[in-house]
Amino acid sequence: MHHKQHPIGSGFGAAATADDVLAGVELGGKHIIVTGGHAGIGLETTRALARAGASVTVGARDPARAALALAGIERVEVGQLDLVDPRSIDAFTSRWLESRRPLHVLVNSAALPAPGTITRDSRGFEVQLSTSHLGHFQLTLGLLRALRAAKGARVVVVSSGAQRMGRIRWDDPNFSTGYDPLAAYAQAKLANVLFAVELDRRFAGEGIRGYAVHPGVVVGTTLNSAAGADGLRAMGLIDDSGHPIIDPERGKKTAQQGASTIVFAATSPLLADIGGVYLKDNDISRLDDESRPLTPESIPAEAASHAIDPESARRLWELSERLLET
Repeated sequence: MHHKQHPIGSGFGAAATADDVLAGVELGGKHIIVTGGHAGIGLETTRALARAGASVTVGARDPARAALALAGIERVEVGQLDLVDPRSIDAFTSRWLESRRPLHVLVNSAALPAPGTITRDSRGFEVQLSTSHLGHFQLTLGLLRALRAAKGARVVVVSSGAQRMGRIRWDDPNFSTGYDPLAAYAQAKLANVLFAVELDRRFAGEGIRGYAVHPGVVVGTTLNSAAGADGLRAMGLIDDSGHPIIDPERGKKTAQQGASTIVFAATSPLLADIGGVYLKDNDISRLDDESRPLTPESIPAEAASHAIDPESARRLWELSERLLET
């Protein structure tokens, strides 16, 4: 399969922070939206982009709570956004379009921990697929006019190394049977990558590029803390005292390190002429289809062929359109 998953030698390694990546970068006059940009990796992404001069709007289900977390950060505002509520998404996009601001970067970052039992939104959609993929799909399409107006925009979709294990349940994406929380999580993260691939194919000619990002594993985020102390210890993510084990070369990162690849995707001039790729450790990931187990010493996260397959990407786009029409 012809593909674009070839590292480009960015000069930044796995241990780089978001501030390292943005050193010397001037984002004054740029308008950026970060969903879930008030907690964990999203908060560090917001801080770094605003510090570099961007005006950042954080989409949050609870604006008051988000505003408290963001207090003191200049050039940041909060907008109400519930990614499992299509009316909330439409209201958010309408407010943005009415402001007539171009949108230079959209960071689709919000996600939620995998529920142990099947959880659905008001439409009956499995909640991880609904939040991580379908909500962001609707949001991105609703903001296309603003992305076009930027005359050079990027959509950054935060995924995970779980894309390697993910499979799209084409005939039952919402788990009417056989629910497994890890399978649902992996499906949603795979959908993130396929969405970025197809978005880039459809809109690169209009100056809108798509990127999927693996930020690394960051202990302390709501997403990863859901495993509980025993689970985190078994995975080699915390020590016996409960402190995070930081080993960026093995994918175990601080929030600042986790945000680095997101802001790299959002701003790096090295990506000016390439999109539709999956990034990790501040570079384009190499392609790796070798079966690699997840162990405390190794967290496989390279791009897998099925995650960047163009036919699957087109098929998921069409499936997403049908689901949102129902």
